[in-house]
Amino acid sequence: MTTVVRPAITNTFEPWQKGKPKSVTFIVTEDCQLRCGYCYVVGKSKTHKMSFAVARATVDYLLRERQLFIDDSVIWEFIGGEPLLEIELIDRISDYIKFRMYEQNHPWFNSYRFNFTTNGLLYGTEKVQHYIRKNIRHLSVTISIDGTRPKHDAQRVFPNGAGSYDAVVQNIPLWLRQFPHARTKSTISHEDLPFIKESVLHMWELGIKNVSMNVVNENVWLPGDKDLFEEQLIQLADYIIDHRLYNDYSCSLFSESIGQPLDPDNDQNWCGTGYMLAVDGEGTFYPCIRFAPYSLQNRPARSIGNCFDGIDTNKLRPFLSLTRKAQSPAPCLSCEVASGCAWCPGNNYDNAATDTIFQRAIFTCQLHKARIRANLYFWAKLQGQPDYIYQPLLCEGRCE
Repeated sequence: MTTVVRPAITNTFEPWQKGKPKSVTFIVTEDCQLRCGYCYVVGKSKTHKMSFAVARATVDYLLRERQLFIDDSVIWEFIGGEPLLEIELIDRISDYIKFRMYEQNHPWFNSYRFNFTTNGLLYGTEKVQHYIRKNIRHLSVTISIDGTRPKHDAQRVFPNGAGSYDAVVQNIPLWLRQFPHARTKSTISHEDLPFIKESVLHMWELGIKNVSMNVVNENVWLPGDKDLFEEQLIQLADYIIDHRLYNDYSCSLFSESIGQPLDPDNDQNWCGTGYMLAVDGEGTFYPCIRFAPYSLQNRPARSIGNCFDGIDTNKLRPFLSLTRKAQSPAPCLSCEVASGCAWCPGNNYDNAATDTIFQRAIFTCQLHKARIRANLYFWAKLQGQPDYIYQPLLCEGRCE
């Protein structure tokens, strides 16, 4: 058997401080230039915007209540809609944050980051570039691009249905010059499954060495999708290995850390819901943006307070109880390939039979298993086992 040095393909992009900082998200606008087919923001609005007064009250509350927010670091995230539509407001908020942290000699002043995920359309404008020049030492920017023109334009379209690929790609070289280690955020839905392989390779060709791809959690999947997903990953695996791309590029679809039984001692929630904080234009607090009104189709919003009265600990308490075991059905807990199987508490809540936040949606179960089978193939071939044959998974049925 050939000995293989651990390749770069196994490495996922390390978030700043590895998940330790407090995450605070400002929903600065509910407007966006695009109408992406898979977007969970269902209530886009040109009129719902954050005022500086709300942002200021939020910052003052967070910095004042040090006994509640004991984290050593903080990520100040700005989101929409499309956050760069409100770059002047964001610039003003950011200046206020820096001034207040400095004035109070707050520990966060020496350990903070501003974070954006943007559609990229306004990235090259002077107002945005002015902000970047001011804050680049404490700034992380992710531009969403889904891959090739067919894949990207299958979902990421303007209101008239025209694709946005050309308008986004023209800003990629500038972005990569300013953030050479940046990763993209690419989303997979039913319609664009046939373009996965070529899209990962295309983004690498654009210079984006760290490609993060994930399937949508919503109930959009049809019979046969898991087979097409697996086929695309097998083709991608073959190409990566045959062309020895694994030493220089990474894609989150392949990872050595997934596809194992659950660690019985690890009962964590998949994400930071309950420990993050999101605030909308009215100053209302949520445990995550997925519990804000504009993200929900079937359920009422779940607020945990506001910037004027503070966090309501009684409303927050259920979200602090969102463990893996508390949300998952029994087959998910006993599944032999459960590690790496993602879920979204906000999507769970929106699709639950009742108003509970403890009923896990399992729409992506079979896609996860298809990914695991492709990963088994990838690692076996990489380690010199070309005759490897898939082993059947014990939990082949839908986990219901």
